Amino acid sequence: MGAFPGSPRLMRGGIVQIDPDTAAVQNIVVLQYNPDSLTRTLQVQSVAPAYQNRSEALRLTGPPIESFKLEAEIDATDQLELPSLYPNAVQYGILPLLTALELMIYPTSTQLLGNNALAQSGTLEISPMEAPLSLFVWSMNRVVPVRITDFSVTEEAFDPTLNPIRAKVSLGMRVLSVDDLGFDNVGGNLYMAYQQQKERIGALAPTGTFSALGIGGI
Repeated sequence: MGAFPGSPRLMRGGIVQIDPDTAAVQNIVVLQYNPDSLTRTLQVQSVAPAYQNRSEALRLTGPPIESFKLEAEIDATDQLELPSLYPNAVQYGILPLLTALELMIYPTSTQLLGNNALAQSGTLEISPMEAPLSLFVWSMNRVVPVRITDFSVTEEAFDPTLNPIRAKVSLGMRVLSVDDLGFDNVGGNLYMAYQQQKERIGALAPTGTFSALGIGGI
């Protein structure tokens, strides 16, 4: 699955995890191969029908709820052919990359132990554990804060010690907008930059004409 000699270097998608307060980078996971397709769904946020009247028919209550769905392939075949360069692939197959992706939806063991210690000491109210802020990066034009909503793995081949060497990862993500994060933090600022970039790119689309629609005007 190596690149064809002389082919252009392709950018890869991936997920960056940052501290939600300081924006310090905590982890970067790059997809080994870009998925063949990326499904995006946008759910319009408008005034609920039960409260609608004629003056509110066109009103929006906020940005649409946007979600991403992708399936990515991970394969250790090329790495296993070069054991001196990729000793981890020989020992673990693709397990490190799979695990790095999975851990994005886990609280850390330190957080779990800390909450358990609080419970054992009689603390009545224990706050939910905060995860890093995940950013889905799909080119420089799409850097967007997300929450991973579902994650599944199909392991398709194994080495003699049963480490996976080929797998497909299905990943679902929900975009976190200013409705979720607010305007006054790192995540909200990143979302606004994402939407403003959309607006700039959308303005580059050619303007249509009435004649193309088969009408003379409105």
